[in-house]
Amino acid sequence: MKKGLLATALAATMLLTACGSDGRLSVAESCKLLNSDQFKPTGNQAQQAKQVADHYADMATKVDPSVGTLIQGMADLQKKVADSSTAVATPQQQKQFTDALNSIGKVCGN
Repeated sequence: MKKGLLATALAATMLLTACGSDGRLSVAESCKLLNSDQFKPTGNQAQQAKQVADHYADMATKVDPSVGTLIQGMADLQKKVADSSTAVATPQQQKQFTDALNSIGKVCGN
C-alpha cells in the first residue's frame, strides 16, 4: 500500500514540476503566449520574411504540440516565402497561413 501511495505522490510531483516532460507550455499557456506575442521584424522584405520564419520556428518549440505543429508548418511556409525571389507570399501561401491561423484559433478558443 505504501509503495502505491509513494508512486502516486511521485507521479503527481512530476506533473506539477514538469519533470519528465519536454518542457513545452500547456495549451492554455501556449495560447496566452501567442496572444501576447509582440514580435516585429525589421529590415527589407526578404529579411523580415526570414526573421518571421525563424520566430515561428522558435515559438513552435516552446508551445504545446497541438499548436506547435501548426506554427512549425507556418515557419516552413514562411521560409519558402523568404527564399523566393520576391519574399512575398503567393495567394495560395496566404490561404495556407490563414488556414493555420484559423486552426490555432480553434485550439485556443479564439
